[in-house]
Amino acid sequence: MPSVPYVPSQLLFGGDYNPEQWPRETWREDIELMRRARVNTVTLGVFSWSRLEPSEGVYELDWLDEAIELLTRAGIGFFLSTPTASPPPWFTLAHPDAMPVRPDGTVLSHGSRDTYAISAPAYREASRRIARVLAEHYGDHPGLRGWHVHNEYGTLDHGPHAAVAFRRWLRERYGTLEALNEAWTTGFWSQRYGSFEQILPPRTTQYLDNPAQAVDFRRFCSDEMLAAMCEQRDQIRGAGSSAPITTNFMLPTWNHLEQWSWAEELDVVSIDHYLDTPGPDGEAHVAYCSDLTRSWAGGPWVLMEQNARGIIMADRTHAKTPGRMIRNALGYIARGSQSALFFQWRASAGGAEQWHGALVPHAGGEDEQFEPVVELGCILEAISEVTSPPADGVLNPAEVGILWHADSWWTLETPSMPHDSLTYREEVRSAHRSFWRAGIATDVVRPGADAGRYRLLVVPALIVVSDEVAAWLREYVEAGGHLVVTYLSGLTDEHQRVGLGGYPAVLRDLLGVTVTQHLPLEDGQQVALSDGAVATQWAERMRTRGAEVLAAYADGPVTGSPAITQNRLGAGRAVYLSAHLDQDSRDAFLLARAQAAGVSPVVPGAAALGVEAVRRRGAEADHLFLLHHGREDVTVHGTGVDLVTGTQLPGRTDLAGGTDRRGGLHLAADDVAVVRVPRGGGVELTAR
Repeated sequence: MPSVPYVPSQLLFGGDYNPEQWPRETWREDIELMRRARVNTVTLGVFSWSRLEPSEGVYELDWLDEAIELLTRAGIGFFLSTPTASPPPWFTLAHPDAMPVRPDGTVLSHGSRDTYAISAPAYREASRRIARVLAEHYGDHPGLRGWHVHNEYGTLDHGPHAAVAFRRWLRERYGTLEALNEAWTTGFWSQRYGSFEQILPPRTTQYLDNPAQAVDFRRFCSDEMLAAMCEQRDQIRGAGSSAPITTNFMLPTWNHLEQWSWAEELDVVSIDHYLDTPGPDGEAHVAYCSDLTRSWAGGPWVLMEQNARGIIMADRTHAKTPGRMIRNALGYIARGSQSALFFQWRASAGGAEQWHGALVPHAGGEDEQFEPVVELGCILEAISEVTSPPADGVLNPAEVGILWHADSWWTLETPSMPHDSLTYREEVRSAHRSFWRAGIATDVVRPGADAGRYRLLVVPALIVVSDEVAAWLREYVEAGGHLVVTYLSGLTDEHQRVGLGGYPAVLRDLLGVTVTQHLPLEDGQQVALSDGAVATQWAERMRTRGAEVLAAYADGPVTGSPAITQNRLGAGRAVYLSAHLDQDSRDAFLLARAQAAGVSPVVPGAAALGVEAVRRRGAEADHLFLLHHGREDVTVHGTGVDLVTGTQLPGRTDLAGGTDRRGGLHLAADDVAVVRVPRGGGVELTAR
């Protein structure tokens, strides 16, 4: 991860800008609108390869020079992208073997984005070449805020180039065929390999893939894309440019990368994030994405894209209200983002994403829809001091950690699992949602990382657990930590081999239980627990081996059997949850675990009033972000100043040591506040 945090002098505001799609008179209008909205940053060149290199080895940069000159005169900086996510038509024609191949053998054609085979030598060479040309030309430009390498890496290829590279990766990982055959359990279904040349990427077969092969291929794809990114990075550095380098991750609804290892190769971590629900859970989604990204980055990060206008679903696009757009933008910043960037600046008149939201709508900058953009720009200028991080680097202090790793995501996506409807992303997100609803700050933790600062560590559906990770969890508990492990955790090793002797294999002694049978429930079936919780989708038959029973199944297939247990070990305790609880029950369960571990909300009572409260620590003070998602008016009491409005909170300490509640900052529905408070200081919220 970056050794030096990314600290711009101001919060970055703007978005993807595509001047090549518009005539020059629109460029001039864009500049005026950007200045009006206080836009200070755009991203250029993301999908511009065919304009930058119209034929192989022929470069046309004059138009980009002109656009950058206009931006620079207006004081607007830029991220410059290498345009390698969309190879131009001439490349496809010259290198048809560089097109991606689906598992069923279908070779994809040019005509959309992301049509490349990541392992194709011609593609890699062309990518390095365009990166070098751009770096030599723009690498020392004073307006360059950073390099945006590629765009949303994630195109999987199962073709012949991938096969060659996959075999090379496997040789490096396993060394010998004997080790690979052992790891992949190739004695099953007569799959034993006699040479590496016999191995192919997972392709459409008559029945089921080998799960070890499938997950190794996902690991390979992440590593191969990372290698491609690093090649471009090295070309940029080789050309002498010292500007920060990033690439935009895309989460959390699909995932083809192992972000922990990617973060180690980037100067700054950035992400594109789009809400996947029009309902109130969208705000929890913002928090989830932000906590993930900040944790990968180990500090400040950059939000590269979001949608200003809509929430795109499978059947329609739901409109975002202006208030929600502003609250979402500040939600990312509250959790460590140094930016509120959007896709895109101006809504396209044509092309595949012509109905995608933008800061400037089709109606233009004089339309009332543009006024909230101006309002957001003013807010971001007013709170710009939050960009400076504290000396210890801890932006959002959290005492709860949630384990997250791509291996378990990919393993639970392999077919023929005990319950294919239980996905890793939703299991982790449900746990995070519970803490968000309670107003409790969380980090996301890499297995094996230093977890000593967390009072509570939650392990949701971490199906892949190695001996090393199991030992690490045991050390955490023995040192006094409170651990919660859920069903679907610790079932396999890193090679997707099931641990024998009872589930959850290497975690049995830590948890003090043995699970003997998985009991997926029927759709709509509910099972009650003795503590009043409700389980759906999943239950287990288990016996204790030293653990105490906190709750039992009150009905269903294992009535009377343990459902939730606790095992004391050293100075700490390990709780095991064997049932898939509905969200309300999960909320209560995890809140109780947090309270038992001594964890409190950021601002007690705020969540019950519909206010999301987030503490972001700065260089000299703390900043409490208060985002009012509820409906009833709220008053903020305390000592501090709201940077959004300039309001000085009138709270003071009286002779009895209490807070004077006269006056206060008024928050109506949709309102936001960013209150600067002394280090560790707080506020109180009351209903009006």
